[in-house]
Amino acid sequence: MSFYETVFIVRQDSTPAQVESLAQDYTKIIRDHGGEVSKTEFCGLRTLAYRIKKNKKGHYVLMNVQSSPAGIAEMERLIKLNENILRHLTVRVEALDPNPSPLMQQKNFQIDRPRSFDEDQDDVGITTETESV
Repeated sequence: MSFYETVFIVRQDSTPAQVESLAQDYTKIIRDHGGEVSKTEFCGLRTLAYRIKKNKKGHYVLMNVQSSPAGIAEMERLIKLNENILRHLTVRVEALDPNPSPLMQQKNFQIDRPRSFDEDQDDVGITTETESV
């Protein structure tokens, strides 16, 4: 059995419960073919770099899979048939990484970042003089 990483993007109209249900369905398919899903990450609703099928955002899901090629082929076939999935990518890897994905690390990093250059500059260099009576 080989190691694979699968990422798929679900339409923005879908609820997080529907996204989790899709991931569980694909996990069941892998298990039915004798494979194992060691990690599933729900990266949340994120802005896409460009519009895909009139969607500006999508729910990202990452799955670390150990399976035979037949299990991966069946999962990808069902992903292609699902109209709620905008894009998917499956890559064969040498070993599965148990750490959080770079996508999740980037998500945590963006919380502390200022949103725009102007917001960062509002408090810099502005001094106000107050008169005391």
